[in-house]
Amino acid sequence: MNVSKVIKNKRKCSKYKSVLILDDGTVVEGCGFGHPGIRTGELVFTTGMVGYPEALTDPSFKGQILVFTNPMMGNYGVPSKEVLEFGIPKYFESERVQVEAVIVAYNNLPSHWANIMSLDEWLYSEGIPGISLVDTRALVKKIREKGVMPAIVAVYEDEIDLDDLVGKLSTSLSYDQKVLVGDVMPKNIIFHEPPTYSERLSTLIVVDCGIKYGILRELLRNGFRVIRIPCYEDPLKYLEAYDASGIVYGNGPGNPKLLTDLIKHVGGVLEYNVPVLGICLGHQVLALATGGDTYKLKYGHRGHNKPCVDLERGKCFVSSQNHGYAVDEGSLSNTGFKLWMINADDKTVEGLKHVSKPIITVQFHPEGCPGPLDSVWIFSLFRRLVERYGTSR
Repeated sequence: MNVSKVIKNKRKCSKYKSVLILDDGTVVEGCGFGHPGIRTGELVFTTGMVGYPEALTDPSFKGQILVFTNPMMGNYGVPSKEVLEFGIPKYFESERVQVEAVIVAYNNLPSHWANIMSLDEWLYSEGIPGISLVDTRALVKKIREKGVMPAIVAVYEDEIDLDDLVGKLSTSLSYDQKVLVGDVMPKNIIFHEPPTYSERLSTLIVVDCGIKYGILRELLRNGFRVIRIPCYEDPLKYLEAYDASGIVYGNGPGNPKLLTDLIKHVGGVLEYNVPVLGICLGHQVLALATGGDTYKLKYGHRGHNKPCVDLERGKCFVSSQNHGYAVDEGSLSNTGFKLWMINADDKTVEGLKHVSKPIITVQFHPEGCPGPLDSVWIFSLFRRLVERYGTSR
């Protein structure tokens, strides 16, 4: 890779210098914040105007360098992890920042009643480098034209060797080749009990490939007892051991086709008449397990302003999304799935229903977090499936 264009930083940095090098040879200088360091990853962007604590802690962003299109970031600081809902942090989607690095136009000082630290302080405490005072609009335009691409970020105090960074980027493994779920899934089984005031329904097995806390909160809000298992485990043995009535396959990072063990286990689950809900990565692996196919989108869907159309009801709603792969509609003919929802913008597959089994899948995030709650009814629909079919195995 040869350096083709250098965009100089004309501002004086108060703390750290920084540089971003793209796989197409573009070099962008900026001012650093957060923690000094060097990180490689896939350069992606999100269109969300708010919700950076949730976005940065979303395990689906593991392995990626995140560009925020909203120029003003950090305005309301970072809330406390001690604020819980159903025993789970209310304002975060995992226990730590998951992105490899953060790129913003302006990193602002916070002013908010719930703030306990600034975005800069939070990233420093988590060991995550950030770049500010760069033209994020130009970066997003480049990604939309050329697609997501490998990149390297360096935040430093004195000087840095650009040739060394270029070498590191050239030899780094591409995002599509990385199996990232092992970095974000739990190592052991985790139990979550629903609130005492709710009408407890039954137990669900959640196959955790890096599931967002928002999904867990919604399942608990609907009265389910939740048992999270590492995504390489076979859920069938836990289904019998805990007399569970349903299985949820949640979100997670990376290329779904690399998760061969998970896809194999899904194939075994499909032989049972157990209710299943697939969300994001879960939606993709369910399609793959039935003979369908997935492909990589040019620049993905990341943000909480994405319109989806329910083909059964003819209604459109706004959804929160974070994915770079999609299910190929043309591969569904022999899978047992029928098309349920599509993206209103590019007509990609957003939801599937099995024609003979109580299985539903969605590509978007019905829990929001951050984003609208227009599609939270998906959890109520799944609850009805569990009530009807969960005890008839």
